[in-house]
Amino acid sequence: MALALALAGRGLGNVWPNPAVGCVIVKDGRIVGRGWTQPGGRPHAERRALDQAGTAARGATAYVTLEPCAHHGKTSPCSEALIAAGVVRVVSALTDPDPRVAGRGHAMLRAAGITVDEGLLEAEARAQQAGFLSRITKGRPWLALKLATSFDGRIALANGQSQWITGPAARGRVHALRARFDAVMVGGGTARADDPLLTVRGFTPLRQPVRVVASSALDLPRARLAGSLDQAPLWLVHGPQAPAEARAFWAGIGAELIEIPFSDQGLDPQALMQALGAAGLTRVFCEGGGQFAASLMRAGLVDELIGFTAGVVLGGDGRAALGALGLQALGNAPRYHLTETQVLGGDILHRWRRD
Repeated sequence: MALALALAGRGLGNVWPNPAVGCVIVKDGRIVGRGWTQPGGRPHAERRALDQAGTAARGATAYVTLEPCAHHGKTSPCSEALIAAGVVRVVSALTDPDPRVAGRGHAMLRAAGITVDEGLLEAEARAQQAGFLSRITKGRPWLALKLATSFDGRIALANGQSQWITGPAARGRVHALRARFDAVMVGGGTARADDPLLTVRGFTPLRQPVRVVASSALDLPRARLAGSLDQAPLWLVHGPQAPAEARAFWAGIGAELIEIPFSDQGLDPQALMQALGAAGLTRVFCEGGGQFAASLMRAGLVDELIGFTAGVVLGGDGRAALGALGLQALGNAPRYHLTETQVLGGDILHRWRRD
């Protein structure tokens, strides 16, 4: 199962709206087939592993990181494929909460006389499947907020200079992280200040993440973002009052426009994340800016913090990483638990998950 989870990780960022699943088929103590969900979500991990195993799958055990599907979509169910291949035992890490499955895959296997064992390495699978599980159970993708800061939590000098606070190793890791998420997202302020590409660079990913920019009035620069639609998809989330001219321009060059309502503090962050979930995204990597990130934090939508901290001090006149949260008591502050630390050149990577 540990190998199946490692294989499943290869699909992160490449398979949405499907889950990234791994499958290993074992017979007489020997691995005869292995597979993971392919880019775009097809074929599924079980199909790939069964194709590799061939006739050796008969009488074998299949280790799968998520319950095999039980519904007819673009292909027939993986549960049926396992039955037809003659597998005699299936070990799964996690039950699929998708209403189209939700135990039906396991039931189908048991009805065919296959032994089914559930829950092996469930915690690890649940952590890996956090994005898919969030979209199915909450209607929104898993949201990770990335902050690259000085030791004292600043992202720029008072004059706005910010390149580069962290070193090349940290910046390279950011691109690797982008490739493992379905989308990279920023607010309109960051887009106006930087006109960023938001693409994965330094290597060629299997699938460039969707670039999401939240801008209520679509008042965005038209240089790099507009000139790179051939490199990666661009989704623009805007308010109901966005000018017709701006809508026509961005739609005309191929951007996807998503209208959401306003809340009392601008674009409604809950509506934003629900819209991204409805569009199929399971994992979103937010790179700021400070006010936009604070609105997501205030709404309780940030599931993970990914920090890159440099050994440089910018002082109190530097620009803060986050806007105001309006906290009146320390007990109301969002709490996260540490899941990873790593030294990257002269910087420190630290990852935290919501309690």
